[in-house]
Amino acid sequence: MTEALERNIQKWWITIKVSWVKHTAYRMNFFLQMIGPALVFFFVKYNLWSSIYSADKSMIIKGFNFEQMINYHTWAFIVGMVAQGHGSWNLSDDIRMGRISSYLIYPFNFWEFHTASWLSFQCIQIGIASFTLVCVAAAGVLQLPSLEVMTMGVAYTLFISLFWFTMQYFTGVLAFWLEETWILRVMLNIITYFLSGAIIPLDLYPKWIVDILNYTPFPYLTYYPIKIFMGQGSHITQGFFIILFWTIVFAFLNHRIWKKGIRLYTAAGM
Repeated sequence: MTEALERNIQKWWITIKVSWVKHTAYRMNFFLQMIGPALVFFFVKYNLWSSIYSADKSMIIKGFNFEQMINYHTWAFIVGMVAQGHGSWNLSDDIRMGRISSYLIYPFNFWEFHTASWLSFQCIQIGIASFTLVCVAAAGVLQLPSLEVMTMGVAYTLFISLFWFTMQYFTGVLAFWLEETWILRVMLNIITYFLSGAIIPLDLYPKWIVDILNYTPFPYLTYYPIKIFMGQGSHITQGFFIILFWTIVFAFLNHRIWKKGIRLYTAAGM
């Protein structure tokens, strides 16, 4: 029992290390991953909202002054990197190209491999997000919360990233029936971007829309995590249970789709 557990842990650890090496193999690409997002944020969102508030720095938009709006979008940027950074393109490619045949004979399941790869990717994203957070805080763009609030926000964001992985996994396993799944991923990202409060705070949306969205996972992916980091986390318990519910739903769907898809699988791409 103990020996089997040790072997399983070793398989996970080796897969995580291999995935880490793949993500960091090209140093210039990794360097751009470190500085690129912060530069894009500064030149797009920061300048955009600076222009909007340029006429009157004391202007209030739905309860947000200039500093609060910049804080909101900075946290949206940080949360997005950690909670919604993972994609399912490798997973769908493995199915479409017939590469999952190796997982059917190796002592490491398909979902285990991709979950281990996701964990490796998350470690890198956390590092990039931490570096970006230090840079924007040092530049005076963002005011950091207390350690208690920061810990709560980070834990909640990591929990959201698990849900995002299960949802991305769902779009990936649909490759058993779809030749290309990138359209679904793009649609999912666009819908999430608009309905999660990543573009503008949900405070600017009509109240009846927000009331409906609160029963979906979308506002809990960006808007409410930001509220936690800004010291306004009044929906933590509700958000936890809603995200937990949808994570279980997608995990169940992933299991059922895999079971049905693997019976139809012919390794046509091999």
